[in-house]
Amino acid sequence: MARLKEKYNTEIVPQLMAKFSYSSVMQVPRVQKVVINMGLGEAIQNVKILESAQKELGDITGQKPVVTKARKAIANFKLREGMPIGCKVTLRSHRMYEFLDRLLNLSLPRIRDFKGVSVKAFDGRGNYALGIREQIIFPEIEYDKIDKIKGMNIVINTSARTDEEARALLEMMGMPFEKN
Repeated sequence: MARLKEKYNTEIVPQLMAKFSYSSVMQVPRVQKVVINMGLGEAIQNVKILESAQKELGDITGQKPVVTKARKAIANFKLREGMPIGCKVTLRSHRMYEFLDRLLNLSLPRIRDFKGVSVKAFDGRGNYALGIREQIIFPEIEYDKIDKIKGMNIVINTSARTDEEARALLEMMGMPFEKN
């Protein structure tokens, strides 16, 4: 079992039940899925960027990424409908906990001048979005084999009804929120 899932079941669930006075264990918020998305506008001119992004995203998550395609044509960007413009991965259960554990304990502390992640990135329904500018913070990426620095969006989808509940859950999991 993943280290983070074990911590969730043994420590976090009882703490959240006490804090929000839930009557049932099923009311306690939990992480449902993590979606990692790499939007690559440069893929219009250079298809090789998309291939390298897929490989890197696959190395980071341990799962094969899905290529995302443009839904609409935008003439100013020389973009036609159906052109590949990014890739994404949806992680659930075991792989999700493994990824979150690596993200919180290995990758985020490696960011330069890191003061914590923003508290304002909740969407009002208990989901958290995190933007990362460089893929090199992940230990799975070899710095020498990088052709271009690519960013990514990470969305943590929880079953919490409010942002307060979701923040408490992520804080107990080890999310380094910035201090005011």
